[in-house]
Amino acid sequence: QVQLVESGGGSVQAGGSLRLSCATSGRTFSAYAMGWFRQAPGKEREFVAAIRRIVYTYYAETADSAKGRFTISGDNAKNTVYLQMNSLEPEDTAVYYCAAKRTGWGTERRPSETDYWGQGTQVTVSS
Repeated sequence: QVQLVESGGGSVQAGGSLRLSCATSGRTFSAYAMGWFRQAPGKEREFVAAIRRIVYTYYAETADSAKGRFTISGDNAKNTVYLQMNSLEPEDTAVYYCAAKRTGWGTERRPSETDYWGQGTQVTVSS
């Protein structure tokens, strides 16, 4: 059973930064693509970023809404995935979920195809 535990959420003002962490169990980061999704009130869950480690190389992708502001990274030794969020905007307010999928999400990036979810961490950005 894969366990994902998020931390690092909180409240910031627009323009501020937060770093989310996702601690994974065992060798999850080696065997799964790891990602971040978010869900704002009244909206569907949406893809934010994903990363996959293949041998010694990390491959990352980011949603258009986050490009240039958010960076996903991973530390295989710590079994932890990070999401550095800069220049936060009120529109970024949501519950952020860590996710794992063995084969990656592909171009569709459907949340429904995720194998495992974390419990979520709230990010609130005030104007």
